Amino acid sequence: MASDFSFDAVSDVDLNLVSEVVQVAMKEITNRFDLKAANASIELNVKDKKLVVRACDEFKVEQVYDVLLTRLAKRGLPIKNLTKGKVESALGATAKVEAAIASGIPTDKAKKIQQALKDAKLKVNAQIQDGQLRVSSKSKDELQGAMRLMREGSWELDLQFKNFR
Repeated sequence: MASDFSFDAVSDVDLNLVSEVVQVAMKEITNRFDLKAANASIELNVKDKKLVVRACDEFKVEQVYDVLLTRLAKRGLPIKNLTKGKVESALGATAKVEAAIASGIPTDKAKKIQQALKDAKLKVNAQIQDGQLRVSSKSKDELQGAMRLMREGSWELDLQFKNFR
């Protein structure tokens, strides 16, 4: 039996699923009566991990963005990992909004999680490793307590747990 048990806390978004959600949302938008004349579109930039929502005015942009969020939630994708920008008016009587897709745990949030684990007096060791947090301990019970603490906290991103050892 291993002397140390561990798991990795990550925050990942499957961009293939996001692409499928964008296509489904576009189908819904083209079929909705109130959005037919809106000239709406949703674009996924995989390289920059951004979603761009465009429509004829700011109100329609918000409606299209709500459709997108609804579809993301129905597929079980983490909405917390989207950072919505400000609605901007563009040329030609159009408006757009960009939403950045966060992938990985930023170092500042990982340090907050690490500090919360220390403050809870759990006998775990948390290490920050390239967008993820490895938590290890000699006791499985302590690891379960750490997972519970991480789930209950408000870290402004969705955490998943992988690589249980």
